[in-house]
Amino acid sequence: MTAPHQHGTTHHHAHADPNAHLSPTEYWEKRYGDTERVWSGRVNATMAAVVGELTPGSVIDLGCGEGGDVLWLAEQGWQAHGLDISSTAVGRARDEAAARGLEGATFTATDLGAWQPEPESVDLVTASFFQSNVALDRAAILRAAASAVRPGGRLVVISHAQGPAGSSLRGPNMVTASEDAAELDLPSDQWTVETADERSRPSTGHDGQSSELVDAVLVMLRR
Repeated sequence: MTAPHQHGTTHHHAHADPNAHLSPTEYWEKRYGDTERVWSGRVNATMAAVVGELTPGSVIDLGCGEGGDVLWLAEQGWQAHGLDISSTAVGRARDEAAARGLEGATFTATDLGAWQPEPESVDLVTASFFQSNVALDRAAILRAAASAVRPGGRLVVISHAQGPAGSSLRGPNMVTASEDAAELDLPSDQWTVETADERSRPSTGHDGQSSELVDAVLVMLRR
């Protein structure tokens, strides 16, 4: 949810969010409704690098926003379904999928806090920057989503780990991959941690300045 190119607010944690008092639905509807487009529409590069090595199948993307990751997944041959709390964001994602002729990209507007997935129904669950400045039971949602993964499938979580290089700022929503794994605490007899590390990537801010950000990469394989 929180990404310069993807799903939410930026790294500027030093300033209080004036809309933090809103409900999650109100917050994200305002976030998307206040501008014609929030994000670039491009896939998250770290997620693409990880998932690009996998054989396409069926995938659910959590907090899909305007659909950048889902559209890319569909272009790679996945049957990709995006979920987001904002109906405005989902509407934009659907329009873009239709414009590209991507029948493999579908979307649903839903409150993930109340969402119950069909058990063992997909090969992959992805969550790129599924972090929020307003109420979000992140760990519970990710655990629920993990139940949708078939044996042999994967849960891929890409998170903000650190702000721009040279900055000592580590916002309250930022996590390392090992912290993510510990918080999820998925049963070790059912899940194997394939990857848990941090990776730098170049980024261009809204002011046009280039910097490097650090992503936490957690890939878990369901046995």
